[in-house]
Amino acid sequence: MCVKQVPDTTEVKIDPKTNTLIREGVPSILNPFDQFALEEAIKLRKEEDEIVVISMGPPQAKKALLKCLALGADRAILLSDRAFAGADTFATAITLAEAIKKIGKFDVIFAGLQAIDGDTAQVGPEIAAQLGIPQITYVEEVLKIEGKRLEVKAVTDDGYNIIEAKLPVLVAGITPSSFDPTNPPMRGIIMAKKKPFETWTADDFDVGKENFGLEGSLTQVIKVYAPPIKEKGVIFTDEPKIAVEKLFNKLSDEGVI
Repeated sequence: MCVKQVPDTTEVKIDPKTNTLIREGVPSILNPFDQFALEEAIKLRKEEDEIVVISMGPPQAKKALLKCLALGADRAILLSDRAFAGADTFATAITLAEAIKKIGKFDVIFAGLQAIDGDTAQVGPEIAAQLGIPQITYVEEVLKIEGKRLEVKAVTDDGYNIIEAKLPVLVAGITPSSFDPTNPPMRGIIMAKKKPFETWTADDFDVGKENFGLEGSLTQVIKVYAPPIKEKGVIFTDEPKIAVEKLFNKLSDEGVI
């Protein structure tokens, strides 16, 4: 299970000098798409199953992983190292894929369709490509897992498809309109601190550090900026003939016509 801690989008600000997100002092939350995917995994879990949550990020991302443990995940791993900094989606996928390989055998990788801070929807499919396994995106519901097969309901532009796939497989979930995120119970919050939690760095992997972070990235963000604030429009509420005349005069004054 891959998750990400993201800024609360209602609070995001951009540094005008560096054109990067200002994260200091900004509330962070568990990415909503990831929480939906996690709750789907928990809903389908059998007694013998183990749900391992992984996140790549700074030390404070531990908070998001603790929430996952409080919701019902069994084990958490934080990938945190300055060598991972500046990673694009490709380098991020490599790092997460290496962590999954290190964990060992798995049946299903659950992930959110996208993170609300980047909205690329690329990391999940790129992880599947790195691992050489099939992927199903826009999954609104995992219907069943039986034996070595999984069946999901995937949203399309004009409805949905029922898709069946062999395990192992990566599932990228999209939150349905009816989804109401669960708040961890107090008992879950207390138990979360007693569950296995590890922090891995670049030194814990058998691949060179040049595959991670900015050095391992194939793309680089040149600029991030907020769209310009649009001026309030002018509304004419007169009778149609008078309104049209005023509109014509306004457009003439502005040099449009």
